[in-house]
Amino acid sequence: MNWIKLAITAFRMIIGWHFLYEGISKLLVENWSAASYLANSTGPFSGFYHWMGSSDFLMSVIDPLNVAGLILIGLGLFLGLAVRVSSWSGILLLLLYYFAYPPFGGTFTAGMEGNLFIVNKNLIEAIALAVLIVLPENGWGLHALSFKFKKEKKEEAAASYSRREAIKNLATIPALGVLGIGALRDQKTYGVDALSGATVQIGGVDIKELKKTVPMGKIGPHEISRLVAGGNLIGGWAHSRDLHYVPSLFRAYNTERKIFETLMLLEKTGVNTINIGFPTNELMAKYKKVTGSKIKVISQVHPDMEKNDYYVNIDKAIDFGVDIVQVQGNWCDWLVRDNRLDVIEKMLDRIRTQGYTAGLASHTVDSLMTCEENGIIPDYYMKTMHHDNYWSAHPRENRVPFEVDGKKYADHNRFHDNCFCLFPDKTVEFVERAKVPVMGFKVLAAGAIQPEDGFEWAFRNGADFICVGMFDFQVVQNANVTNDVLDKLQGRTRAWYG
Repeated sequence: MNWIKLAITAFRMIIGWHFLYEGISKLLVENWSAASYLANSTGPFSGFYHWMGSSDFLMSVIDPLNVAGLILIGLGLFLGLAVRVSSWSGILLLLLYYFAYPPFGGTFTAGMEGNLFIVNKNLIEAIALAVLIVLPENGWGLHALSFKFKKEKKEEAAASYSRREAIKNLATIPALGVLGIGALRDQKTYGVDALSGATVQIGGVDIKELKKTVPMGKIGPHEISRLVAGGNLIGGWAHSRDLHYVPSLFRAYNTERKIFETLMLLEKTGVNTINIGFPTNELMAKYKKVTGSKIKVISQVHPDMEKNDYYVNIDKAIDFGVDIVQVQGNWCDWLVRDNRLDVIEKMLDRIRTQGYTAGLASHTVDSLMTCEENGIIPDYYMKTMHHDNYWSAHPRENRVPFEVDGKKYADHNRFHDNCFCLFPDKTVEFVERAKVPVMGFKVLAAGAIQPEDGFEWAFRNGADFICVGMFDFQVVQNANVTNDVLDKLQGRTRAWYG
């Protein structure tokens, strides 16, 4: 047994099967297209990929060529036909994938591949094909049969060519059949793998469904989108009532790769701002470094009361490169509740003295009213803003100020992580007289209210911006809803601030 030849054959067939499976997977997906993959490209050559992805004519050529190329390269490598031509073609295709999302920066992430530096799977496979090209031996395959029947080599063939050798060179054909039958059974059981490795169909969303980009407003010197992305879904924090598995589900779905895809999609809809919890700062800094994004980051911060250090997280957020700093809503409520207005005032002053726009958030409107009465006015407010006309809201007469982020009761008549704008009428009254921009959040009551209803209620009742947590498949829809609501908005009496 020629073990070297066997190893080379297996090596070549494994790479070939990968290409072949990629191509067949995409061929079997109805209306599959690489348009979203190209449209969300990053890196120094992204303009080239964006240009291709934006043209219907080019995509009508690129998509079938992509699928055909994968299948033909895969067949050539697996069966051993035109190995060097297949290898060169495979290298070209893999390098196109590589430079669409070049790994020119990143870190290792536990439990997932992450964004590796310089070297990723596409580059490794391209180098493997280069090895096949320079090797003098191509292993067993159909290529070995071609020269046996040339007239000028008849005598040599008769002397050296054996039945056993012929069988070895033909063995790739039944092997292909066995793998193909297994893949077909798997497809019938689990469906087509449309997210195979070399090319990715991002999120199942189509940016072409976007009617127009989201309009802008201003907070301080910053021009930000009227629709702001919320950080809870990305960070894995979820107000989910008694559905305890939901935060884990969010974290499992929103891998680092999925988060980056979602952020890129947000930016394409015109959503240029995200409001995040402090722990997400590191990930956002990485995203901006890797992609060169200019997305504006609003970081929520809280004091370290145990150490009497009110500024530590403000300074850390600034070091992460954020654009706006905001006192976190639950901490504003707790500090007002505990009569520590001095801490809020010092934090806002610290943010401003560092040259940053200072925001103040709250779940309970009483907190902002108390701050206002004591002359503590931020550069903008962030306030929960939703009506309570949904079935899971507990009765208004049983609501207590500051109970959000407090104890959760099993009794439906008490707070159970289900209502975040406890007193909508008082909130509307406060927002109406506010002389700084207001960003409404939890406008959908953590999914209890439809976007068309929640967005309209918040904007009509004075919100200048709304902050909404979104999965990738909700981004385009929410952008369209925002535009539709703003285009048709009636009944707003408060002037637009920002």
